[in-house]
Amino acid sequence: MTEHSHAVIWIDHHEARVFHFNAEEAEGVTIHPAHPVRHIHHKANETGSGHAPEDHAFLQSVADAIAPAQHVLITGPANAKTELVKHIEKHSPGMKSLIAGVEPMDHARDGEIVAHARKFFRADHQMAPRET
Repeated sequence: MTEHSHAVIWIDHHEARVFHFNAEEAEGVTIHPAHPVRHIHHKANETGSGHAPEDHAFLQSVADAIAPAQHVLITGPANAKTELVKHIEKHSPGMKSLIAGVEPMDHARDGEIVAHARKFFRADHQMAPRET
């Protein structure tokens, strides 16, 4: 994999799509949990929150995948993105400074995820097109 200083993650409880990119190119990998979460319903008069427990091995695999980056945007629907941030804060606190932003994003195609991240980093002045 070519080294890129930027990365974007789109994560939910079924997969994480991680892209390392620059202004011209992107390389991606999809990470799946070993034990995917099935939809859980909370029922009245039952104990428990009705939420799936965090999959620390899955979250650590995602954190490991972004380790080479210098700037990371975390996106996705629901709360998996905040679970990833909390996991990084607790288990890899040195990586917390890599996180440039956490934004909600519904299901999207790979190209849409990368385009969104490029726009995010350009707006933040962290990514400029390479001069020729």
